[in-house]
Amino acid sequence: MHVMHVIFRVISDTLDGLCRSGGLVARVGVPLAEVYLEFLAGRCRPNTVRAAAYDLKVFFTVVAKPPDQVQPADVLAFITAQRTGGAGGAGVLQPVDRGAEAGGVSAVTVRRRLSIVSGFFAFLQARGDVPANPVPRGLPTRRERSRPHQGVPLVRVTRQVPRVLSPAEVDALTAALRTHRDRAMVAAMVLGGLRRCEVLGLRLGDLRAAERRVFIAEGKAGRQRLIPVSGRFFAAVAAYLEAERPPGIRSDRVFVVLKGPRRGQPLSVRGTDEILAGARRRAGLEHATCHELRHTCLTRLREAGMALEAVQAQAGHASIESTRIYLHLADDWLAAQYRKAAEVIDAQVFAGEPARPATAGGSRW
Repeated sequence: MHVMHVIFRVISDTLDGLCRSGGLVARVGVPLAEVYLEFLAGRCRPNTVRAAAYDLKVFFTVVAKPPDQVQPADVLAFITAQRTGGAGGAGVLQPVDRGAEAGGVSAVTVRRRLSIVSGFFAFLQARGDVPANPVPRGLPTRRERSRPHQGVPLVRVTRQVPRVLSPAEVDALTAALRTHRDRAMVAAMVLGGLRRCEVLGLRLGDLRAAERRVFIAEGKAGRQRLIPVSGRFFAAVAAYLEAERPPGIRSDRVFVVLKGPRRGQPLSVRGTDEILAGARRRAGLEHATCHELRHTCLTRLREAGMALEAVQAQAGHASIESTRIYLHLADDWLAAQYRKAAEVIDAQVFAGEPARPATAGGSRW
């Protein structure tokens, strides 16, 4: 195993231990970075702080300079090292993300890390620790004078259409789950559109079984919402609470560990991913992540005719622009809209022409 893979695995395990210990969410080894993380902990979820700590650790491992000595050239070199896997400021190689281009991490990962680093230096600038933010806002273009602040982004990211599961794949995955708890968690995502962190954050008091609704107290960016969820979810939860959930435990989290030394403690992200990976393997599926289950729910809701604004409310999106992707995923809706428009165009363009037989492909165009 490459030495840097070992280093970053140690970083991840250390951050996990600090999170479970209940102390500071994470330590980076850079005093000003830890001050920033303490500030961040007061306004963000623990997972966000943990991710920020990891990204800052990566940045300062590569750049190997104190914050007040970091220059824009160091940031640009960091981008190159991340994307190519080449040597950075410390002469090290970065680990390769699964599914990324050979030699480096994905463009999405690089953009996220730049965002964290930029936020960190903006915090230092506000405190007066650094005179300016060394992270460039973009690369200037020839149109900079007429269109200020419209430069080329430092990292270009292709927005990919999310993958969704077919009904048969959902059935196969559900059948491969071994406990009522696991079936309830999957139902929350595939029938309610909950995020993984929202499922794990559910407390017993958040379940409104009589109303068939769930209160999301710990949504993304602190947004709360009360949403309806299928009765199948509540049936699975009821079976889990009655037959599987350890009695007499202190935690009020809905989903807890069922066996082992952590029995009765809240289920972790890693544990959830392992459960889903095992079910996916037993079902013979190539893909079925937590986020794909959420995408599947929201896509099916749109296909069934649910208004886009309602899908936005169900998903907990701050902007409806994030919800518009489900217009493209809903194939039946797009096909119906196209056929309706094509009929109008057909009538306008070919109004004066005699009818012609359809081609072998079934189209006049």
